[in-house]
Amino acid sequence: MLLLSLSARAQFDVAFTNSWALQSFYNPAVAGADGLLNVQGAYSMQMAGFENAPATMYVGADLPAFFLGPAHGVGIGFMNDKAALFSTKRMYVQYVYHQKLFGGRMSIGVRGGLLNEGFDGSKLDVNDTNDPCFASSQVTGNAFDLDVGLRYIYKGIWYAGVSAMHCLSPSMTMGDDKLYKVSLDPVMCLSGGYVYRFRQPQFKLCGDALLRTDLLDWRGDVTARLEYDGEKGRMYGGLMYSPRHSVAVLLGFTFHGVNIGYSYEMYTTGIGALHGSHELVLGYQTDLNLFKKGKNMHKSVRLL
Repeated sequence: MLLLSLSARAQFDVAFTNSWALQSFYNPAVAGADGLLNVQGAYSMQMAGFENAPATMYVGADLPAFFLGPAHGVGIGFMNDKAALFSTKRMYVQYVYHQKLFGGRMSIGVRGGLLNEGFDGSKLDVNDTNDPCFASSQVTGNAFDLDVGLRYIYKGIWYAGVSAMHCLSPSMTMGDDKLYKVSLDPVMCLSGGYVYRFRQPQFKLCGDALLRTDLLDWRGDVTARLEYDGEKGRMYGGLMYSPRHSVAVLLGFTFHGVNIGYSYEMYTTGIGALHGSHELVLGYQTDLNLFKKGKNMHKSVRLL
């Protein structure tokens, strides 16, 4: 009777160590906010050394929709997450509207896409292979997923955002007979950050925080990075701390718009420092505004 009163809950959405660099993954209102084309990719290998450990790949891109005006942004993304016999794929498109407000910019975004959940029952080892509770082959299910977000940024100094993921509580039934079901609860994300600039203009300290909760459990990540902006590129190093979960080391550099970052996350829950998570982040930024005033202006060497 005591066991009947207990429940087990598992995290569905991946917890990227570099959440500060992948803000558009957690909040659809980020797309096109900086007026640049942003292409991002991340690969996370979690719980290194364990058999069938989770691994996640994510690719996303966003840019201002200049054909609609500077107040609009669009984006696309794809995620493939595999953990043991489960696999999750997500494809989405998003739209954002930006509005100047109180010296900063307010952004409202919506994201919709297809969520696919799969389970490979052919690799399942059970005593009774005829038990209908367990799939004996590969089964998949699909559902429509919807996220919404709100974000405010003030002159590149600080920002705050809130978003809701899985707003429609998607439910995926799998198998030909629809015997297996995976349901998701909505998740709320709160984010914020601040940039402190030193007297030396080459250095700045960046702090970011992300809180995720389904109102029953929560996870918070706090990141601090020291950045050096030189003539040929930018370098950074920092730490991430997640209460009750982990601590991580971050390193990276940016050169000609290309950002490469690496992090190692060590869990504080007793599985050992050598069984942490490796994460690689790649990004590229460039200005695609072909209609910017003064873009093609030049001076003649004869009339200086």
